[in-house]
Amino acid sequence: MTDLVQLLRDVRACQLCQQLPLGPQPLLQAGPKARILIAGQAPGRKTHKAAKPFYDASGERLRDWLGVSEAQFYNPDIFAILPMAFCFPGSGRSGDAPPPPICAETWREPLLKELPNIALTIVLGRYAIGYHLPDDKKTPIDALSRCWLDDGGDTLVLPHPSGRNNIWLAKNPWFAAELVPKLRECVAEVIRTYPPPLQGRG
Repeated sequence: MTDLVQLLRDVRACQLCQQLPLGPQPLLQAGPKARILIAGQAPGRKTHKAAKPFYDASGERLRDWLGVSEAQFYNPDIFAILPMAFCFPGSGRSGDAPPPPICAETWREPLLKELPNIALTIVLGRYAIGYHLPDDKKTPIDALSRCWLDDGGDTLVLPHPSGRNNIWLAKNPWFAAELVPKLRECVAEVIRTYPPPLQGRG
């Protein structure tokens, strides 16, 4: 049994957050050859009920942005889906509650160490930005997205694909016109070279 297989079993059996309104039900996806990391916030109520990450309207929009099919998106040897918390955190004043920090503190670093082949990290939301790009946690999301559009790189910040960002998307037409086509090309190239040779962890 590989370290990642056992680690995923341990995460899926996690009971750290018994206080959550719907109880703990960790949702994540990862495989040893995964090339693209989706670093989101936490599962929503609909995905909790479906027991599948991004299995909702936000996921449909995200897959459209990426230019991938459901089969590709849910292939753990292409996409790793590791939100900042793996269980639905409950509802807050405007949307879902923040992801409980204990989840990332406990599981994130061990999981990322088991994913040596990630070529592109897609960061969704402030909590994920704070972890993956701590120096930019106060930088506006449009500025961070434009940075990748202009300069490329292996880390891309996107607005969350939730319908709550429809106003942002309407105010930033460059996103659909310029960034999404470049993102689809980038993702297609990563998938074209799948599967990669497994690399050691150094």
